[in-house]
Amino acid sequence: MKILFIILLFTAGCQFVYAGNSDTTRLTLQQVVAMAKDNSIAAKQALTTRETKYWQWRTFKSNYQPQLSLSGNLPGYSKTSTPVIQPDGTIVFQPIHYDNSALNLNFSQTITATGATIYGTTQLQRFDDFDRNNVLYNGVPYAIGFSQPLGQYNSLKWDKKIQPLLFNESKQAYIEAQEQISITVTGYFFDLLLAQVNLQTAEANLTNTQKILKIANLKFDLGKVSKNEILQLQLEQLNARKAVGTAKRDAEIATLNLRAYTGQDGDGKIVLVVPEIISQMTVTADRVLAEAFANRSDAIAFMRKVAEAKRDVAVARGQTGLTATLTANLGTSNSATSIPGVYRSPQNQQLIELQFSIPVLDWGRSKAKIKTAEANQQFVEYSVEQDKQTFKQQIVTQVSLFNVMKDQLTLTAEADSIASEKYKIARERYVLGDLSITDLSLAFTENDQAKRDYVQSLRDFWSAYYQLRYLSLYDFEKNEKITYK
Repeated sequence: MKILFIILLFTAGCQFVYAGNSDTTRLTLQQVVAMAKDNSIAAKQALTTRETKYWQWRTFKSNYQPQLSLSGNLPGYSKTSTPVIQPDGTIVFQPIHYDNSALNLNFSQTITATGATIYGTTQLQRFDDFDRNNVLYNGVPYAIGFSQPLGQYNSLKWDKKIQPLLFNESKQAYIEAQEQISITVTGYFFDLLLAQVNLQTAEANLTNTQKILKIANLKFDLGKVSKNEILQLQLEQLNARKAVGTAKRDAEIATLNLRAYTGQDGDGKIVLVVPEIISQMTVTADRVLAEAFANRSDAIAFMRKVAEAKRDVAVARGQTGLTATLTANLGTSNSATSIPGVYRSPQNQQLIELQFSIPVLDWGRSKAKIKTAEANQQFVEYSVEQDKQTFKQQIVTQVSLFNVMKDQLTLTAEADSIASEKYKIARERYVLGDLSITDLSLAFTENDQAKRDYVQSLRDFWSAYYQLRYLSLYDFEKNEKITYK
């Protein structure tokens, strides 16, 4: 009996034991998070979205830069017949055979403050009449001009206010997407960790039950235990075997889910390292709120939404009432039988034109459009204020939850230690005949539940931690803003 008792104490115990073969990979929570940020489909989607937003930003920036383009038609060959109306009203189909080629070099520059466009052009055209063996050149050596909208919506001005907000919003949204990956993969990490803890606990319980059953059988032969206790232990052994099978299945499924999300191939065994608590990190609601309003894309979106609503009012006003466009240009033009002749003593050409539109009777349509846009602006401003309040409340709640989770984790760790010690004592007492099988089973159950509660507390703590990072885009452990290249 004493020998069996020593063997039992030496081999039994519910502790984490990891197989050390070459196909086993040990991973920490931080390593799993890094893998997901590098290889997951969600990470690749976020990167693609960021790249798309970047090129949209580059497109916007190009609108304010000088534009130079070359256009034309080379050749412009045609051989056909065209109807020609005669003096008596009849139509004669006249054959034509010509080539009309042209080149245009155009320059333009927008002016943001007024919405005007300054432009310049030079043109050269060659006309070959093959029926008459005639060649004629026509050209515009130079022409410069401008077009100025009057009383209209200035898209350049408003885009310069809104597009930078959109671009900065997209950059912060990319960081948020990375932190959302951390939150998601943390869930998969603890799914697998809990499954592995359940498997290790089930295997340890099965081993302990088998050894206790052997001792109980010796006691039964000596007449120190009843048949009922033997049957109870046999039932415990069957339940332990079932628990091992269930735990293995859950661990395999959780492993596949983690591999799929992190983009890892292979079929080797993954063993997760139980993460530790960040005991030195303190978080206050005021600090998190300050970082959130400084870093989050939502904070930028609040300003953008109000700016877009004001832009819509400007659009409504620019499309109603008096609208006009002033166009003017100055240049030269000439025709000749040779290219040098086009540029020799060209003739001046000028143009000034004012196009306008004034609604005389629109039955209040213009006023209705403006009032609708103004009402929508007011509605957006109220909605943004409501969103800010919700934003603040979400952060305050999360900070409170994080601090509670940190305290709860300390308590569950102590409870796990106590339950483990209690189970060890109960096992020893049962072997010595000083405890009933019912009390031993109760100690079994309490020990298993304490371990699960501890892993669940770890999960709640780390989920709350990454949620705080997501809400503030700030690393409170390192005391620095979160950035990604």
